[in-house]
Amino acid sequence: MNVMKKLMNFAIGMAILVFIWQAVIWIGDYQEALLPSPLSVGNAIIDLIVDGIIFVHLQVSLGRFAAGYLMAAIPAILLGMFLGRSPKIWQLIDPIVQVLRPVAPVAWSPFIVLWFGIGNMPAIAIIFIAAFFPVLLSTVAGVKKINPSYLKIAENLEIRNWELMYKFIFPAAFPAVVSGLRLALGTAWIFLVAGEMIGAQSGLGFLIVDSRNTLNLDYVLAGIIFIGVCGFLLDRLISLLERWVGKQYGITA
Repeated sequence: MNVMKKLMNFAIGMAILVFIWQAVIWIGDYQEALLPSPLSVGNAIIDLIVDGIIFVHLQVSLGRFAAGYLMAAIPAILLGMFLGRSPKIWQLIDPIVQVLRPVAPVAWSPFIVLWFGIGNMPAIAIIFIAAFFPVLLSTVAGVKKINPSYLKIAENLEIRNWELMYKFIFPAAFPAVVSGLRLALGTAWIFLVAGEMIGAQSGLGFLIVDSRNTLNLDYVLAGIIFIGVCGFLLDRLISLLERWVGKQYGITA
């Protein structure tokens, strides 16, 4: 019943969005060449699905995203747990992180393209940069906020090193870790598309650029819709992961 309610709310929200979209076209008297209608974009989506083109680009984009995101998230969590437990080392590392973190990943694109060439690696590198810092900072913050009594219990039980990290530190910092993963997911997905617009010959970002160059704005909007839907589904995937890990540690019912 809860699932049906969520699907109904999603459908209503999308219907409202489509109505606003069409209303903007009517009020602004926009031509199809400037702002394609929902109907023409719907036809473009059907064409992309029937031709199978969208599945090729989706496969490439999701593969790049998975590679870059996992390469960033796993080391960032492990490093964050270590640095959160090492305040003196973190005091040295923190200024470096705070200087590098605000730099947009696409700002590194000239060097990334020179180092890795054209293909998958530039987009993966941009995703890595976009995802690494949010997960690292959230993990460090989560570890720092752990109740000291937990650590005293672990000390009394003679739990140390990796066992301490796995059984006490990670579960206690898990809510902060998930927040970082979710933030990193959104940021990395955005910059994946930006990276594919710069140094790739395939993927959703390339589809949008290629459609723009051929003035097929209905395909541009179709690509944008697929990007939004995929981002939404990836966020739901993080929610499922959160519940699964929470059940393993008894954090959630």
